[in-house]
Amino acid sequence: MARERRRRGPEKAARRDGGAGVGAGPAARPGRGWALLALAALGLAAGLAYGLYGRWRLARRVVTPHPAPRVLPAGTTGPRAAPERFWGSYRPHVYFGMRPRSPRPPVAGLMWLLQTAEPQLRHTCEQSDGLPRYGWLLHDGLRFGAQEIRDRGLVLRTEFVKRLGGEHGGDWSWRITARPEGVGDQTSLLSLFFYVATDGQGTLQPHLEGTRLVSVTGTSEELGSFNITFHKPTTESGEALKYASYNHLDARSPGLHRLTDVVKNSLSNRFVYAAPGGPKRRYFAVHTFPVLSEELGQAPHSHLLLHQVTLQPPCHVEVTFESGSFLGRPGSLVGRALTEELAHHVAAFEQRFEETFALGRKGFPLQQQRFAQAALSNMLGGMGYFHGHSLVQSAHSQQPLPYLEGSLFTAVPSRSFFPRGFLWDEGFHQLLLARWDPALSREVIAYWLDLMNVEGWIPREQILGDEARAKVPPEFILQHNEAANPPTLFLALEQLLREPAQGPAELAYLRRLYPRLRTWYEWYNSTQVGPLPYTFRWRGRDPDTNLFLNPKTLTSGLDDYPRASHPSPAERHLDLRCWMALASGVMAEVAEQLGEPAAEYRLMQQALSDNAQLEQQHWAEQLGMFADYGNHSEAVVLEREKVRVPPGRPQPPARLVRVVRKPPMLQFVGALGYVSLFPLLLQLLQPSSPHLGRILGDMRSEQKLWTPYGLRSLAPTSPLYMKHNTEHDPPYWRGAIWVNMNYLAVRALHHYARREGPYRHQAAELYHELRANLLSNLYRQYAESGYLWEQYSDSTGRGQGCYPFTGWSALVVLLMAEEY
Repeated sequence: MARERRRRGPEKAARRDGGAGVGAGPAARPGRGWALLALAALGLAAGLAYGLYGRWRLARRVVTPHPAPRVLPAGTTGPRAAPERFWGSYRPHVYFGMRPRSPRPPVAGLMWLLQTAEPQLRHTCEQSDGLPRYGWLLHDGLRFGAQEIRDRGLVLRTEFVKRLGGEHGGDWSWRITARPEGVGDQTSLLSLFFYVATDGQGTLQPHLEGTRLVSVTGTSEELGSFNITFHKPTTESGEALKYASYNHLDARSPGLHRLTDVVKNSLSNRFVYAAPGGPKRRYFAVHTFPVLSEELGQAPHSHLLLHQVTLQPPCHVEVTFESGSFLGRPGSLVGRALTEELAHHVAAFEQRFEETFALGRKGFPLQQQRFAQAALSNMLGGMGYFHGHSLVQSAHSQQPLPYLEGSLFTAVPSRSFFPRGFLWDEGFHQLLLARWDPALSREVIAYWLDLMNVEGWIPREQILGDEARAKVPPEFILQHNEAANPPTLFLALEQLLREPAQGPAELAYLRRLYPRLRTWYEWYNSTQVGPLPYTFRWRGRDPDTNLFLNPKTLTSGLDDYPRASHPSPAERHLDLRCWMALASGVMAEVAEQLGEPAAEYRLMQQALSDNAQLEQQHWAEQLGMFADYGNHSEAVVLEREKVRVPPGRPQPPARLVRVVRKPPMLQFVGALGYVSLFPLLLQLLQPSSPHLGRILGDMRSEQKLWTPYGLRSLAPTSPLYMKHNTEHDPPYWRGAIWVNMNYLAVRALHHYARREGPYRHQAAELYHELRANLLSNLYRQYAESGYLWEQYSDSTGRGQGCYPFTGWSALVVLLMAEEY
């Protein structure tokens, strides 16, 4: 036995050492130990590679398109399929401009400059310009528009008319009328700049007479050949203006977003205006030689041709675009022909407006009818066509990725401040536009859903193209794929489903829409679910609780509305639950119309609308209201941070930081306001519910939500009423009056006033009072300021926030028409 043990000893030792056995030389084969180690290493590497590949695949899903066919197939919105909508005022960020619905088109626009001691070039809509008024007075969304702009004693009226013909969207004509604001007043010398510019595709050729740019010929893929003519100015009676001075610019620009910079860089005051018999005056004009865009620090991308005419108002200036494929046109659309065409379209618009909203028959005076026409026209005139890609980030990727390249045709909240698409705003916009033009509304919804990725996510803020990106602060450009937004497009779809003319075309549209709607609905039900069955939670709340009095919930659309003070997975958000009840009902109705399985959606709708379950999960008995639930403390304040510095060092500025004086606990959030009203706003409460009576009482209480101007967003009884969220972050949804929520409130009161129940008469009284208060204040503020506003003060009713805000504030038209 001893020998046997000795004989095996070296063999075991060799195995332990990883050798090939006794006497193995360099040429011997590896032993079993090395092989196992190599296999383990390979397995580890393979597992690591597979993990990295899996993470890469998950990260790429955020930019993977939805597999369903597009709702709008290629060419659907092009010049041949939809010629009436091909050209339009689809550049809402400029005071006046047009473009076709094409990814890389030539664009046309207007700039102007009053030749004063401190001249300011106007081009893009800027609140800092401080214009007393600008906006569309008439716009039908298809064929014509008329806008008025007031600027330091100058009144500009911009008008356009389109005329169909040929294969590329037809012709259009502009008329710019400039006059002093007061009778007998004389404005400063005025320069009007008319330009056409490419966006990286197409050609432009200038045609000159001395320093005057007479016309431009050009070509592009979707426009074919075309000609733009800059006609000589005339008096308001149509006679030739006695004197005008001309300059032109032929330049290259880094892109359409830098056109203003190119023109500003080219201006010089070495030119002299010398009308016969008048004094000589210097004026600013563009150089007549090309400006190198390298001066702006970027390579040239866009070709810009600009015609400047300098004159003394009053005057008319007309511009015509004529398509090369429009054969046999009855003559150019200028002068008397343009006047007659404008008059025809104005009459048609006013007749259609009355047939749609019946404000004349309802007894509204003419000035208030004009106000409503302007509100609708500004929404139609504020529609934009954008092309490009968002910048997005997945939870599975460390770096941002370019999102799917695509196009979006959408209304925008504000031409000056938010001239781009916002997902939750758009559902409210379409409530109005669907009344005016259901086909237009269906198309816009299709554009939005065609931007969906394979997961069912739609970026909530659409920043497509350089022009859109130039208007957004860098910190808001990146979109995160866990971030939702209220699915308000279901509001618009609900209304479209109730339209009387539901024929084969509408059914075919729903069938194309349905696969994406289903995925979108499932995305909410998988990514925004709460801790308990039938509860929901907004993702993406501000994670840094140290800097915010109450961490914001931008994804809810209600930004700084008070939620649980300490974000946690235990939160239950009332408003999102109510949105999902609405979405479930609409999904069921769409599925039933298409003959698709609808039982799952109906069951979800019934569960989310069940008043007993709603009460169990969101009724705060001690507070006497519906509320959010989460890890919350009301004992939070902002205080100056105490910073200790070594002796002799300067004291740095002290920040405001949050101090929690009482630890949070799981409880209902005591913030009476818009969120508390959601079971009423989306009409989930039974007419017999005792909670309905309590909500109506809170709405009418002047100590809580009622004001003479509308319902405030947060009651003064809330600890965060009108409180700053940071030192530089003033209250937003903490007391101000918002038209979209008030519209939902009026609509809901109208609903409950027509249902049998103990609160029917109370709802009817509130309906009439609230509607009258809103209409009175919105019209008064428009008459005084010239604008609809983002929000309104709950103490004075004055408009505040950004302006013009003819997004959801234009719902005033439906309030006037009582269209719910």
